[in-house]
Amino acid sequence: MANKDKRRLMNEQGGDTTYLGEGVRFVGNFSGNGELIIRGEVEGDCDLNGPLTLARGGSWKGRIKATRVVVGGTIQGDVIATERLEIAATAKIDGSARGRAITIAEGAIVQGEVGISGKSDLIVFHEKRHNET
Repeated sequence: MANKDKRRLMNEQGGDTTYLGEGVRFVGNFSGNGELIIRGEVEGDCDLNGPLTLARGGSWKGRIKATRVVVGGTIQGDVIATERLEIAATAKIDGSARGRAITIAEGAIVQGEVGISGKSDLIVFHEKRHNET
């Protein structure tokens, strides 16, 4: 696909997936390979070689580091995406947000430093999809 680099992260998730459902609380650290989707509550740190999605309504207290990160929920801590970081309109981050490429939807809240380590500029977009993150 010619526009693969322009596709948003939620359009390309796949592979082995670990899922933490709504209403579930996890205290501890995540590490390893694969995809992680969080709709519940996490307290701990993450060092993941793979994509991480914190869906709308999900919350995380601690540091997140993953290759690609989609944030639709609330984070109290720093977020580091070694590749791309997508911050949805429903997101609230109380900490720094860093990535090689970053997109931030209109309405998202980031109370901290935003740092882009790649050559691309910050992208701000208006969310047109509903109920995905």
